[in-house]
Amino acid sequence: MNARQRRGFLLLLVSALLALGAFAGVVAVINDVESKVGPEVTAYELDQDIEPYTELRADQLREVSIPERYITDSAVTDLSQIEGKVALSPLSEGSLLQRDMIADRPELAPGQQEIAVLIDASTGVAGKIYPGAKINLYAAYRVRETGADDGDEIEMVRLMVNNAEVIEVGDLTEVEEDRRTTEAVPITFALDHLDAERVTFAEAFAEQVRLALVAPGEEQEIPEEERTYTIVGDLAGSPHSGLPLGQVP
Repeated sequence: MNARQRRGFLLLLVSALLALGAFAGVVAVINDVESKVGPEVTAYELDQDIEPYTELRADQLREVSIPERYITDSAVTDLSQIEGKVALSPLSEGSLLQRDMIADRPELAPGQQEIAVLIDASTGVAGKIYPGAKINLYAAYRVRETGADDGDEIEMVRLMVNNAEVIEVGDLTEVEEDRRTTEAVPITFALDHLDAERVTFAEAFAEQVRLALVAPGEEQEIPEEERTYTIVGDLAGSPHSGLPLGQVP
């Protein structure tokens, strides 16, 4: 081996040693980072804004990897944890989903049944009714007074259901009625048998149905004598009609 070959061999040897040193340095850095950060786990963050009480779906989330030591115990790490869950409050895109942000979808109590009603979007507290909410359902009628002549009618408003629980709110739907197209929202309530009959009657025969959203914690039982309103009673000094119950839908 001549002098030139020896120099070439030495250069190759030095290069190999430097490469090994660099590799060892990289491995050391990686090991140091891993020792400080630890293994990563799968979590989920929101891929879009979600309205309160909206049912969660897998396509609303994106998978992310987070160091185990930096993730909270309440973070959602399995999609099975969102099954049948709804958002408790407005959720913003990019937020890491936590179990304390969600709750079970409202379920039926013993003796209750689900009943869906189409509510005119302009009269149904549009955009503010959500699953789990409590509402009062009012209906406006024209009824004939006891002993009144044929054709004599009185306008009245009746509280049909007090503190009805909303189970589900559907999408805005176009409805054609009397050759006129309007927008309505299908709303599903959890009601007992009698209240379900009242709601069905109101939907079929009332001139107008309105929902009143009850503030959380403000639910109260409205007395029977305060559930019917007429303008005649108002003008006479009492807003309630005093109609016999048989005259009231």
